[in-house]
Amino acid sequence: MIPTDTNGRGGSARAGGYAPGGKDTGTVKPKGSSRIRAHCGIETIPITSRKPSWLKVRSPGGPNYLRLKRLMRSRSLHTVCEEAGCPNIGECWEAGTATFMILGDVCTRACKYCAVAHGMPTELDLDEPRRVAETIAAMDLDHVVITSVNRDELSDGGATIYAATIREVRARLPHCSVEVLIPDFKGDEDALRTVMEAHPAILGHNLETVERLHPDVRPGGRYWRSISYLGSAKRIDPAMLTKTGIILGMGERPGEIRQAMADLREAAVDILTLGQYLRPSRQHIPVARWVTPDEFGEWKRVGEAEYGFRHVESGPLVRSSYHAKEQAREVEAGGPGPIRDVMEADVPAPAEIVRPGPSPLVRLRDDRAHGRAAGAGG
Repeated sequence: MIPTDTNGRGGSARAGGYAPGGKDTGTVKPKGSSRIRAHCGIETIPITSRKPSWLKVRSPGGPNYLRLKRLMRSRSLHTVCEEAGCPNIGECWEAGTATFMILGDVCTRACKYCAVAHGMPTELDLDEPRRVAETIAAMDLDHVVITSVNRDELSDGGATIYAATIREVRARLPHCSVEVLIPDFKGDEDALRTVMEAHPAILGHNLETVERLHPDVRPGGRYWRSISYLGSAKRIDPAMLTKTGIILGMGERPGEIRQAMADLREAAVDILTLGQYLRPSRQHIPVARWVTPDEFGEWKRVGEAEYGFRHVESGPLVRSSYHAKEQAREVEAGGPGPIRDVMEADVPAPAEIVRPGPSPLVRLRDDRAHGRAAGAGG
């Protein structure tokens, strides 16, 4: 079990690595150095500094929040709301909505901004789609977002589990629209097709940051791979809504934000989310600056009026799934753009780099095969 830090946040910067407290996350590694080249010569914000007033939210603890938390634990499920320390968790869970995180809670990549635990996953839960769908049905949701950690050690990156989850939800709750926020699957177009053939309402994949910062803060990803993956999705199904997110406050410059917007529109991305970076722990990169609500408002105008995004959700506390239900129902998809083929798919992901020692083994888990009661804790 990962130890909890002294402020109760549920993370640890010790040798065991960072992970939310109160959960068994398997083999977890440290995030590494929090220094990046982009911060050389600029004054970053200390982790002990007070946040601006517009970033302060009430601590979660309402009755529906507590009910959902018990429900997730009783069914051995994970939410990105918890794993990524989302500031909107109280608001969303009290409203009875959540973003489910499948494929476990240990990620094979070590992005410098992300609160999800980094390491080598030890299990692949084949029964997870059923349990996720049953929980969503019990909550009677109208819209659900499904996301995941990166599983670079799997041949399809977990795409089959995504597709199974979408289909299980549809079978139990036909009126519920399903949005997915997928990894890049190492640029594997077959994996992308596997997910898209299950017909999610929105296909999301986050760019996260501008091109200059990308190698430092997202070393397992590739800037053009992410953009072109979204462009390929439009080629496969022009009618599908595509979506991406960029985190501001990590050291990007205004011209670089504009360039990222232009690049994303070359891939015909429909929806863009913009939010403030919040540092999860000392292992993660520092905040370079606080972006004001007025600036977020101006970026929304720029994205929609100047670059032609169908919708831009922009604000300090905005995250990928914020107001996702409204986007699924109100935004109309555009056709494909000039970028239609996957780029940078041949660059190895961290889990593919051969290192000395035995290869990690992933244990398959299927509660039905072992006669466990549906919804039993794992």
